[in-house]
Amino acid sequence: MTTSLALSDDQAGAYDAVTDMLRSAGIDLDDALLTPPKSSATSVMAITGKAGSGKSLLLAELYKALEAAGVDIVSGDYESRKRRDKRTLAILAPTNKAASVLRFRGVPATTIHRILYTPVYDPEYERIAEWLAGNGERPEVEGLTEMALDRAYTFYQSNKSIPGALAAAGLRGSDFITGWKRREEPLDIGFIDESSMLDDKQFEDLKEIFPTLLLFGDPAQLAPVNQSGTMVFEKLPAPRVLHLNRIHRQAEGNPILDLAHALSDPEVDFYRFEKMVEEAAARDDRVVWGQRVEVDLMARSPVLVWRNATRIRLINAFRNVHGAPEDALLEGEPLICDGLELPLKHRKKRLDLEARGLIKGAQVIFLGEGRKPGFSRLHVMGAEDPQVSAASIVKIEKPDEEEPFIPFAARMGATFLHGAAVTIHKAQGSQWDTVQVFAPDLYGAARMGRSEAGQPLWKRLAYVAITRAQERLIWVVRNRLAKPTGPLTVDDLRSTPAAPLTLDAPDPEF
Repeated sequence: MTTSLALSDDQAGAYDAVTDMLRSAGIDLDDALLTPPKSSATSVMAITGKAGSGKSLLLAELYKALEAAGVDIVSGDYESRKRRDKRTLAILAPTNKAASVLRFRGVPATTIHRILYTPVYDPEYERIAEWLAGNGERPEVEGLTEMALDRAYTFYQSNKSIPGALAAAGLRGSDFITGWKRREEPLDIGFIDESSMLDDKQFEDLKEIFPTLLLFGDPAQLAPVNQSGTMVFEKLPAPRVLHLNRIHRQAEGNPILDLAHALSDPEVDFYRFEKMVEEAAARDDRVVWGQRVEVDLMARSPVLVWRNATRIRLINAFRNVHGAPEDALLEGEPLICDGLELPLKHRKKRLDLEARGLIKGAQVIFLGEGRKPGFSRLHVMGAEDPQVSAASIVKIEKPDEEEPFIPFAARMGATFLHGAAVTIHKAQGSQWDTVQVFAPDLYGAARMGRSEAGQPLWKRLAYVAITRAQERLIWVVRNRLAKPTGPLTVDDLRSTPAAPLTLDAPDPEF
Protein backbone atom coordinates (compact mmCIF):
# COMPACT_ATOMS: atom_id res chain seq x y z
CA MET A 1 0.00 0.00 0.00
CA THR A 2 1.35 3.46 -0.93
CA THR A 3 -0.34 6.68 0.15
CA SER A 4 0.77 10.33 0.05
CA LEU A 5 1.41 10.48 3.81
CA ALA A 6 2.12 8.13 6.68
CA LEU A 7 -0.95 6.65 8.34
CA SER A 8 -1.22 5.38 11.90
CA ASP A 9 -1.54 1.65 12.49
CA ASP A 10 -5.31 1.78 12.89
CA GLN A 11 -5.72 3.97 9.79
CA ALA A 12 -3.43 1.71 7.78
CA GLY A 13 -5.43 -1.34 8.87
CA ALA A 14 -8.68 0.35 7.84
CA TYR A 15 -7.13 1.44 4.52
CA ASP A 16 -6.10 -2.15 3.78
CA ALA A 17 -9.55 -3.51 4.68
CA VAL A 18 -11.22 -0.98 2.35
CA THR A 19 -8.68 -1.85 -0.36
CA ASP A 20 -9.72 -5.51 -0.07
CA MET A 21 -13.41 -4.56 -0.32
CA LEU A 22 -12.74 -2.45 -3.41
CA ARG A 23 -10.66 -5.23 -4.99
CA SER A 24 -13.68 -7.53 -4.64
CA ALA A 25 -15.70 -4.83 -6.43
CA GLY A 26 -13.23 -4.80 -9.33
CA ILE A 27 -11.01 -1.87 -8.28
CA ASP A 28 -7.40 -2.73 -7.52
CA LEU A 29 -5.74 0.30 -5.90
CA ASP A 30 -2.33 -1.38 -5.69
CA ASP A 31 -2.07 -1.94 -9.45
CA ALA A 32 -4.44 0.90 -10.53
CA LEU A 33 -6.49 -1.73 -12.36
CA LEU A 34 -10.22 -1.28 -13.00
CA THR A 35 -12.49 -4.14 -14.06
CA PRO A 36 -16.28 -4.50 -14.21
CA PRO A 37 -17.99 -5.25 -10.86
CA LYS A 38 -17.94 -8.95 -10.02
CA SER A 39 -21.29 -8.95 -8.24
CA SER A 40 -24.47 -6.88 -8.01
CA ALA A 41 -24.78 -7.54 -4.26
CA THR A 42 -24.42 -4.50 -2.00
CA SER A 43 -21.26 -4.37 0.07
CA VAL A 44 -21.21 -2.01 3.07
CA MET A 45 -18.37 -1.17 5.43
CA ALA A 46 -18.11 1.51 8.14
CA ILE A 47 -15.15 3.43 9.57
CA THR A 48 -15.98 4.89 12.95
CA GLY A 49 -14.12 6.99 15.48
CA LYS A 50 -14.45 10.02 17.69
CA ALA A 51 -13.55 13.56 16.63
CA GLY A 52 -9.87 13.83 15.78
CA SER A 53 -9.35 10.12 15.14
CA GLY A 54 -8.48 10.69 11.47
CA LYS A 55 -11.69 9.68 9.65
CA SER A 56 -11.61 12.70 7.33
CA LEU A 57 -7.92 12.23 6.60
CA LEU A 58 -8.51 8.58 5.70
CA LEU A 59 -11.48 9.51 3.50
CA ALA A 60 -9.31 12.03 1.66
CA GLU A 61 -6.51 9.50 1.13
CA LEU A 62 -8.91 6.88 -0.23
CA TYR A 63 -10.45 9.47 -2.57
CA LYS A 64 -6.99 10.40 -3.91
CA ALA A 65 -6.09 6.74 -4.45
CA LEU A 66 -9.34 6.03 -6.32
CA GLU A 67 -8.94 9.10 -8.52
CA ALA A 68 -5.31 8.14 -9.27
CA ALA A 69 -6.50 4.64 -10.25
CA GLY A 70 -8.79 6.18 -12.89
CA VAL A 71 -12.12 6.12 -11.04
CA ASP A 72 -14.40 8.93 -12.24
CA ILE A 73 -15.54 11.34 -9.50
CA VAL A 74 -19.25 12.22 -9.55
CA SER A 75 -19.79 15.65 -8.02
CA GLY A 76 -23.52 16.04 -8.60
CA ASP A 77 -23.13 19.25 -10.61
CA TYR A 78 -22.46 17.63 -14.01
CA GLU A 79 -22.21 14.11 -15.41
CA SER A 80 -20.63 13.42 -18.75
CA ARG A 81 -22.53 11.21 -21.19
CA LYS A 82 -19.24 9.39 -21.75
CA ARG A 83 -19.15 8.23 -18.13
CA ARG A 84 -21.43 5.22 -18.36
CA ASP A 85 -18.69 2.67 -19.01
CA LYS A 86 -16.45 4.04 -16.24
CA ARG A 87 -16.10 3.18 -12.58
CA THR A 88 -17.42 6.02 -10.42
CA LEU A 89 -17.12 7.43 -6.90
CA ALA A 90 -19.43 9.91 -5.19
CA ILE A 91 -18.55 11.50 -1.83
CA LEU A 92 -21.65 12.55 0.06
CA ALA A 93 -22.71 14.27 3.28
CA PRO A 94 -26.19 14.77 4.77
CA THR A 95 -26.04 18.60 4.75
CA ASN A 96 -24.53 21.44 2.72
CA LYS A 97 -22.41 22.50 5.68
CA ALA A 98 -20.98 19.01 6.16
CA ALA A 99 -20.21 18.76 2.44
CA SER A 100 -18.55 22.18 2.46
CA VAL A 101 -16.24 21.10 5.31
CA LEU A 102 -14.96 18.29 3.08
CA ARG A 103 -14.68 20.56 0.03
CA PHE A 104 -12.60 22.98 2.12
CA ARG A 105 -10.17 20.08 2.64
CA GLY A 106 -9.95 19.44 -1.10
CA VAL A 107 -12.47 16.58 -1.26
CA PRO A 108 -15.21 17.10 -3.93
CA ALA A 109 -18.21 16.30 -1.73
CA THR A 110 -21.88 17.03 -2.35
CA THR A 111 -25.11 16.36 -0.48
CA ILE A 112 -26.94 13.05 -0.48
CA HIS A 113 -30.01 14.74 -1.93
CA ARG A 114 -28.06 16.39 -4.74
CA ILE A 115 -26.86 13.02 -6.04
CA LEU A 116 -30.45 11.76 -6.41
CA TYR A 117 -31.08 14.30 -9.17
CA THR A 118 -28.92 15.35 -12.11
CA PRO A 119 -28.93 18.72 -13.91
CA VAL A 120 -29.94 18.99 -17.55
CA TYR A 121 -27.55 21.32 -19.39
CA ASP A 122 -28.25 23.50 -22.39
CA PRO A 123 -26.44 21.73 -25.31
CA GLU A 124 -24.40 24.85 -26.15
CA TYR A 125 -22.92 25.06 -22.67
CA GLU A 126 -22.66 21.30 -22.30
CA ARG A 127 -19.82 21.49 -24.83
CA ILE A 128 -17.90 23.68 -22.34
CA ALA A 129 -18.63 21.20 -19.56
CA GLU A 130 -17.36 18.28 -21.66
CA TRP A 131 -14.18 20.21 -22.51
CA LEU A 132 -13.54 21.08 -18.86
CA ALA A 133 -14.11 17.44 -17.89
CA GLY A 134 -11.49 16.38 -20.43
CA ASN A 135 -13.90 14.79 -22.90
CA GLY A 136 -13.83 17.24 -25.79
CA GLU A 137 -12.00 19.97 -27.66
CA ARG A 138 -12.00 23.58 -26.57
CA PRO A 139 -15.29 24.96 -27.94
CA GLU A 140 -16.22 28.22 -29.55
CA VAL A 141 -19.38 29.56 -27.91
CA GLU A 142 -21.21 32.63 -29.14
CA GLY A 143 -21.19 35.36 -26.51
CA LEU A 144 -18.19 33.98 -24.61
CA THR A 145 -14.72 35.39 -25.19
CA GLU A 146 -11.49 33.40 -25.15
CA MET A 147 -10.63 35.19 -21.91
CA ALA A 148 -13.91 34.00 -20.34
CA LEU A 149 -13.14 30.40 -21.34
CA ASP A 150 -9.66 30.79 -19.87
CA ARG A 151 -11.20 31.93 -16.57
CA ALA A 152 -13.50 28.89 -16.59
CA TYR A 153 -10.57 26.56 -17.27
CA THR A 154 -8.38 28.09 -14.55
CA PHE A 155 -11.20 27.86 -12.01
CA TYR A 156 -11.94 24.22 -12.86
CA GLN A 157 -8.30 23.17 -12.48
CA SER A 158 -8.37 24.14 -8.81
CA ASN A 159 -12.03 23.60 -7.86
CA LYS A 160 -13.41 20.82 -10.11
CA SER A 161 -16.86 22.44 -10.16
CA ILE A 162 -18.55 22.85 -13.56
CA PRO A 163 -21.15 25.40 -12.32
CA GLY A 164 -18.40 27.32 -10.53
CA ALA A 165 -16.26 27.35 -13.66
CA LEU A 166 -19.17 28.56 -15.80
CA ALA A 167 -19.94 31.23 -13.20
CA ALA A 168 -16.27 32.33 -13.44
CA ALA A 169 -16.90 32.77 -17.18
CA GLY A 170 -19.74 35.17 -16.38
CA LEU A 171 -22.71 32.79 -16.70
CA ARG A 172 -25.57 32.18 -14.25
CA GLY A 173 -27.11 28.82 -13.43
CA SER A 174 -30.28 29.75 -15.27
CA ASP A 175 -28.17 30.26 -18.42
CA PHE A 176 -26.80 26.73 -18.64
CA ILE A 177 -29.06 24.48 -16.50
CA THR A 178 -32.50 23.96 -18.04
CA GLY A 179 -33.92 21.59 -15.41
CA TRP A 180 -33.38 18.56 -13.17
CA LYS A 181 -34.19 14.89 -13.56
CA ARG A 182 -34.29 11.93 -11.24
CA ARG A 183 -31.17 9.76 -11.47
CA GLU A 184 -31.87 6.95 -13.92
CA GLU A 185 -28.70 4.90 -13.60
CA PRO A 186 -27.21 3.60 -10.33
CA LEU A 187 -23.74 4.72 -9.40
CA ASP A 188 -20.79 2.65 -8.24
CA ILE A 189 -18.98 3.54 -5.00
CA GLY A 190 -20.33 5.87 -2.33
CA PHE A 191 -18.42 7.44 0.57
CA ILE A 192 -20.87 8.82 3.16
CA ASP A 193 -19.48 11.25 5.73
CA GLU A 194 -21.34 12.09 8.99
CA SER A 195 -23.25 8.81 8.62
CA SER A 196 -24.35 9.00 12.26
CA MET A 197 -27.06 11.31 10.88
CA LEU A 198 -28.51 8.71 8.47
CA ASP A 199 -31.87 7.17 9.24
CA ASP A 200 -32.90 3.72 8.03
CA LYS A 201 -34.81 5.01 4.98
CA GLN A 202 -31.89 7.12 3.75
CA PHE A 203 -29.60 4.12 4.23
CA GLU A 204 -31.88 1.89 2.13
CA ASP A 205 -32.06 4.57 -0.59
CA LEU A 206 -28.27 4.76 -0.71
CA LYS A 207 -27.94 0.99 -0.98
CA GLU A 208 -30.20 1.10 -4.05
CA ILE A 209 -27.85 3.59 -5.74
CA PHE A 210 -24.44 2.30 -4.62
CA PRO A 211 -23.39 -1.39 -4.79
CA THR A 212 -20.35 -0.44 -2.66
CA LEU A 213 -20.85 1.84 0.34
CA LEU A 214 -18.30 3.12 2.84
CA LEU A 215 -19.74 4.93 5.87
CA PHE A 216 -17.74 7.33 8.05
CA GLY A 217 -19.31 8.11 11.41
CA ASP A 218 -18.85 9.06 15.05
CA PRO A 219 -20.59 6.67 17.49
CA ALA A 220 -20.42 9.27 20.28
CA GLN A 221 -22.78 11.65 18.48
CA LEU A 222 -26.57 11.80 18.75
CA ALA A 223 -28.57 9.23 16.80
CA PRO A 224 -31.25 10.50 14.38
CA VAL A 225 -34.68 11.17 15.82
CA ASN A 226 -36.93 8.06 15.74
CA GLN A 227 -33.91 5.75 15.52
CA SER A 228 -34.14 4.55 19.14
CA GLY A 229 -30.62 5.79 19.84
CA THR A 230 -29.10 3.48 17.21
CA MET A 231 -27.02 4.51 14.21
CA VAL A 232 -27.13 2.59 10.93
CA PHE A 233 -23.51 1.45 11.13
CA GLU A 234 -24.13 -0.03 14.58
CA LYS A 235 -26.40 -2.61 12.91
CA LEU A 236 -23.64 -3.91 10.62
CA PRO A 237 -21.82 -7.18 11.45
CA ALA A 238 -18.78 -6.54 13.66
CA PRO A 239 -16.16 -7.40 10.97
CA ARG A 240 -17.65 -4.70 8.71
CA VAL A 241 -17.09 -1.91 11.26
CA LEU A 242 -13.53 -0.59 11.60
CA HIS A 243 -12.89 1.66 14.59
CA LEU A 244 -10.13 4.29 14.70
CA ASN A 245 -8.79 4.78 18.22
CA ARG A 246 -5.73 6.98 17.94
CA ILE A 247 -6.56 10.66 18.37
CA HIS A 248 -4.36 12.28 15.71
CA ARG A 249 -5.13 15.91 16.40
CA GLN A 250 -4.29 15.48 20.09
CA ALA A 251 -0.64 15.86 19.06
CA GLU A 252 -1.46 19.48 18.27
CA GLY A 253 -2.56 20.04 21.87
CA ASN A 254 -6.12 20.85 20.88
CA PRO A 255 -7.99 21.81 24.07
CA ILE A 256 -11.41 21.50 22.40
CA LEU A 257 -10.78 17.86 21.55
CA ASP A 258 -9.30 17.27 25.02
CA LEU A 259 -12.61 18.41 26.50
CA ALA A 260 -14.69 16.36 24.08
CA HIS A 261 -12.82 13.17 24.92
CA ALA A 262 -12.87 13.85 28.65
CA LEU A 263 -16.63 13.29 28.48
CA SER A 264 -16.05 9.55 28.03
CA ASP A 265 -14.69 9.28 31.59
CA PRO A 266 -17.53 7.96 33.79
CA GLU A 267 -16.01 9.80 36.78
CA VAL A 268 -16.54 13.19 35.10
CA ASP A 269 -19.87 14.70 36.13
CA PHE A 270 -21.23 18.06 34.99
CA TYR A 271 -19.58 20.05 37.80
CA ARG A 272 -16.17 18.48 37.17
CA PHE A 273 -16.53 19.03 33.45
CA GLU A 274 -17.33 22.73 33.84
CA LYS A 275 -14.26 23.06 36.05
CA MET A 276 -12.21 21.48 33.23
CA VAL A 277 -13.65 23.99 30.75
CA GLU A 278 -12.77 26.88 33.08
CA GLU A 279 -9.22 25.56 33.54
CA ALA A 280 -8.79 25.11 29.76
CA ALA A 281 -9.99 28.68 29.18
CA ALA A 282 -7.40 30.00 31.66
CA ARG A 283 -4.49 28.47 29.73
CA ASP A 284 -5.63 28.53 26.07
CA ASP A 285 -7.53 31.23 24.18
CA ARG A 286 -9.17 28.61 21.95
CA VAL A 287 -11.54 27.97 24.86
CA VAL A 288 -13.52 30.89 26.33
CA TRP A 289 -15.41 30.88 29.64
CA GLY A 290 -18.23 33.09 28.39
CA GLN A 291 -20.24 35.31 30.71
CA ARG A 292 -22.73 36.08 27.94
CA VAL A 293 -23.77 35.15 24.43
CA GLU A 294 -21.84 37.11 21.80
CA VAL A 295 -24.53 38.45 19.50
CA ASP A 296 -22.06 39.36 16.72
CA LEU A 297 -21.38 35.65 16.15
CA MET A 298 -25.04 34.61 15.96
CA ALA A 299 -25.58 35.89 12.43
CA ARG A 300 -23.18 33.30 11.00
CA SER A 301 -22.71 30.74 13.77
CA PRO A 302 -25.87 29.90 15.75
CA VAL A 303 -25.83 29.45 19.50
CA LEU A 304 -26.21 25.74 20.28
CA VAL A 305 -28.89 24.88 22.83
CA TRP A 306 -30.80 21.85 24.04
CA ARG A 307 -34.26 23.26 24.81
CA ASN A 308 -36.58 24.80 22.26
CA ALA A 309 -37.67 27.43 24.78
CA THR A 310 -34.06 28.62 25.09
CA ARG A 311 -33.69 28.69 21.29
CA ILE A 312 -36.80 30.85 20.89
CA ARG A 313 -35.73 33.28 23.65
CA LEU A 314 -32.30 33.71 22.11
CA ILE A 315 -33.73 34.30 18.64
CA ASN A 316 -36.06 37.02 19.89
CA ALA A 317 -33.28 38.61 21.93
CA PHE A 318 -31.09 38.65 18.81
CA ARG A 319 -33.81 40.38 16.79
CA ASN A 320 -34.56 42.85 19.59
CA VAL A 321 -30.96 44.05 20.02
CA HIS A 322 -30.73 44.56 16.24
CA GLY A 323 -33.99 46.51 16.19
CA ALA A 324 -35.60 44.11 13.74
CA PRO A 325 -39.24 45.00 12.99
CA GLU A 326 -41.91 42.35 13.47
CA ASP A 327 -43.24 42.71 9.93
CA ALA A 328 -39.94 42.34 8.04
CA LEU A 329 -36.52 40.72 8.04
CA LEU A 330 -33.27 42.67 8.08
CA GLU A 331 -30.59 41.95 5.50
CA GLY A 332 -28.13 39.54 7.09
CA GLU A 333 -30.58 37.71 9.37
CA PRO A 334 -29.82 33.97 9.51
CA LEU A 335 -32.50 31.41 8.67
CA ILE A 336 -32.79 27.61 8.75
CA CYS A 337 -34.73 25.84 5.99
CA ASP A 338 -37.57 23.84 7.50
CA GLY A 339 -38.68 22.16 4.26
CA LEU A 340 -40.65 22.98 1.12
CA GLU A 341 -44.39 23.59 0.97
CA LEU A 342 -45.12 22.93 -2.70
CA PRO A 343 -47.92 20.83 -4.26
CA LEU A 344 -47.07 17.86 -6.48
CA LYS A 345 -47.72 19.80 -9.68
CA HIS A 346 -44.69 21.97 -8.82
CA ARG A 347 -42.34 18.99 -8.67
CA LYS A 348 -39.85 20.57 -11.10
CA LYS A 349 -39.54 23.67 -8.92
CA ARG A 350 -39.10 21.49 -5.83
CA LEU A 351 -36.25 19.62 -7.52
CA ASP A 352 -34.65 22.90 -8.55
CA LEU A 353 -34.75 24.37 -5.04
CA GLU A 354 -33.55 21.17 -3.39
CA ALA A 355 -30.73 20.80 -5.89
CA ARG A 356 -29.66 24.38 -5.13
CA GLY A 357 -29.32 23.46 -1.46
CA LEU A 358 -32.69 24.38 0.03
CA ILE A 359 -33.15 21.12 1.89
CA LYS A 360 -34.38 20.71 5.46
CA GLY A 361 -31.74 21.96 7.87
CA ALA A 362 -29.86 24.17 5.37
CA GLN A 363 -28.46 27.37 6.87
CA VAL A 364 -29.13 30.49 4.78
CA ILE A 365 -28.67 34.24 5.10
CA PHE A 366 -31.43 36.66 4.08
CA LEU A 367 -30.08 39.09 1.47
CA GLY A 368 -33.29 41.05 0.88
CA GLU A 369 -36.71 40.79 -0.70
CA GLY A 370 -36.96 39.44 -4.25
CA ARG A 371 -38.53 41.12 -7.24
CA LYS A 372 -41.84 39.34 -6.76
CA PRO A 373 -44.01 39.62 -3.61
CA GLY A 374 -43.12 36.87 -1.12
CA PHE A 375 -39.79 36.08 -2.78
CA SER A 376 -36.47 36.29 -0.92
CA ARG A 377 -32.90 36.60 -2.11
CA LEU A 378 -30.88 34.09 -0.10
CA HIS A 379 -27.31 32.91 0.38
CA VAL A 380 -27.19 29.16 1.08
CA MET A 381 -24.24 28.56 3.41
CA GLY A 382 -21.93 25.82 2.19
CA ALA A 383 -23.54 25.49 -1.25
CA GLU A 384 -21.27 25.63 -4.31
CA ASP A 385 -23.65 28.03 -6.08
CA PRO A 386 -25.06 29.84 -3.02
CA GLN A 387 -27.14 32.73 -4.39
CA VAL A 388 -30.82 31.75 -4.72
CA SER A 389 -34.09 33.61 -5.18
CA ALA A 390 -37.09 31.67 -3.88
CA ALA A 391 -40.68 32.03 -2.77
CA SER A 392 -40.37 31.96 1.02
CA ILE A 393 -42.48 31.42 4.11
CA VAL A 394 -40.62 32.73 7.16
CA LYS A 395 -41.81 31.79 10.66
CA ILE A 396 -40.57 33.62 13.75
CA GLU A 397 -41.46 31.72 16.92
CA LYS A 398 -42.38 33.73 20.00
CA PRO A 399 -41.89 32.86 23.69
CA ASP A 400 -45.04 31.42 25.31
CA GLU A 401 -47.00 31.56 22.02
CA GLU A 402 -48.05 28.39 20.22
CA GLU A 403 -48.31 29.91 16.75
CA PRO A 404 -45.27 31.51 15.11
CA PHE A 405 -45.35 35.05 13.77
CA ILE A 406 -44.98 35.26 9.98
CA PRO A 407 -43.39 38.59 8.95
CA PHE A 408 -44.04 37.90 5.25
CA ALA A 409 -44.86 34.88 3.14
CA ALA A 410 -45.58 33.58 -0.31
CA ARG A 411 -48.57 31.28 -0.69
CA MET A 412 -46.15 28.37 -1.09
CA GLY A 413 -42.43 27.80 -1.29
CA ALA A 414 -39.45 27.20 0.98
CA THR A 415 -40.25 27.49 4.68
CA PHE A 416 -37.75 28.94 7.15
CA LEU A 417 -37.26 29.27 10.89
CA HIS A 418 -34.88 31.81 12.35
CA GLY A 419 -31.29 30.57 12.61
CA ALA A 420 -29.62 32.70 15.29
CA ALA A 421 -29.88 29.72 17.64
CA VAL A 422 -30.42 26.03 16.88
CA THR A 423 -30.75 22.84 18.85
CA ILE A 424 -27.67 20.67 19.15
CA HIS A 425 -29.52 17.90 17.29
CA LYS A 426 -29.98 20.17 14.24
CA ALA A 427 -26.38 21.37 14.41
CA GLN A 428 -25.05 17.84 13.99
CA GLY A 429 -23.10 17.51 10.76
CA SER A 430 -22.20 21.22 10.65
CA GLN A 431 -19.04 22.95 11.81
CA TRP A 432 -18.15 26.58 12.39
CA ASP A 433 -14.87 28.32 13.21
CA THR A 434 -16.29 29.55 16.52
CA VAL A 435 -19.13 27.86 18.37
CA GLN A 436 -21.10 29.13 21.38
CA VAL A 437 -22.59 26.42 23.60
CA PHE A 438 -25.29 27.51 26.04
CA ALA A 439 -24.19 25.63 29.16
CA PRO A 440 -27.28 26.27 31.37
CA ASP A 441 -29.28 24.07 29.00
CA LEU A 442 -26.80 21.21 29.40
CA TYR A 443 -26.92 21.66 33.15
CA GLY A 444 -30.70 21.22 32.88
CA ALA A 445 -30.19 17.97 30.95
CA ALA A 446 -27.71 16.77 33.59
CA ARG A 447 -30.16 17.47 36.43
CA MET A 448 -32.88 15.48 34.66
CA GLY A 449 -30.61 12.42 34.62
CA ARG A 450 -31.70 11.26 31.17
CA SER A 451 -29.64 8.73 29.20
CA GLU A 452 -29.32 7.78 25.53
CA ALA A 453 -27.80 4.45 24.47
CA GLY A 454 -26.33 3.96 27.95
CA GLN A 455 -24.65 7.38 28.07
CA PRO A 456 -25.87 10.43 30.06
CA LEU A 457 -27.73 12.64 27.61
CA TRP A 458 -25.92 15.79 28.71
CA LYS A 459 -22.58 14.19 27.78
CA ARG A 460 -23.78 13.28 24.28
CA LEU A 461 -25.17 16.79 23.84
CA ALA A 462 -21.94 18.37 25.10
CA TYR A 463 -19.80 16.14 22.87
CA VAL A 464 -21.73 17.01 19.71
CA ALA A 465 -21.85 20.73 20.57
CA ILE A 466 -18.13 20.97 21.39
CA THR A 467 -17.01 19.12 18.29
CA ARG A 468 -18.89 21.57 16.05
CA ALA A 469 -16.09 24.09 16.84
CA GLN A 470 -13.17 24.06 14.43
CA GLU A 471 -11.04 26.77 16.03
CA ARG A 472 -12.72 28.28 19.09
CA LEU A 473 -15.24 27.21 21.73
CA ILE A 474 -17.21 29.66 23.86
CA TRP A 475 -18.83 27.93 26.86
CA VAL A 476 -21.58 30.40 27.84
CA VAL A 477 -22.48 30.14 31.55
CA ARG A 478 -24.99 33.00 31.99
CA ASN A 479 -28.19 33.94 30.22
CA ARG A 480 -26.99 37.33 29.13
CA LEU A 481 -26.52 38.77 25.65
CA ALA A 482 -23.81 41.18 24.47
CA LYS A 483 -24.94 44.16 22.43
CA PRO A 484 -23.95 44.12 18.75
CA THR A 485 -20.87 46.10 17.77
CA GLY A 486 -22.56 47.13 14.53
CA PRO A 487 -25.55 46.46 12.28
CA LEU A 488 -26.09 43.18 10.45
CA THR A 489 -24.15 43.00 7.21
CA VAL A 490 -23.82 40.76 4.18
CA ASP A 491 -20.42 42.14 3.16
CA ASP A 492 -18.68 38.89 4.14
CA LEU A 493 -20.81 37.06 1.58
CA ARG A 494 -19.33 39.30 -1.11
CA SER A 495 -15.76 38.19 -0.26
CA THR A 496 -15.21 41.21 2.00
CA PRO A 497 -13.45 40.36 5.30
CA ALA A 498 -15.82 40.36 8.27
CA ALA A 499 -15.32 42.87 11.06
CA PRO A 500 -13.34 41.48 14.00
CA LEU A 501 -15.34 40.29 17.01
CA THR A 502 -15.12 42.40 20.17
CA LEU A 503 -15.98 41.00 23.56
CA ASP A 504 -16.57 44.08 25.70
CA ALA A 505 -20.09 45.30 24.87
CA PRO A 506 -22.77 45.84 27.59
CA ASP A 507 -24.98 42.91 28.55
CA PRO A 508 -28.78 42.94 28.19
CA GLU A 509 -30.58 39.89 29.59
CA PHE A 510 -32.73 37.69 27.35
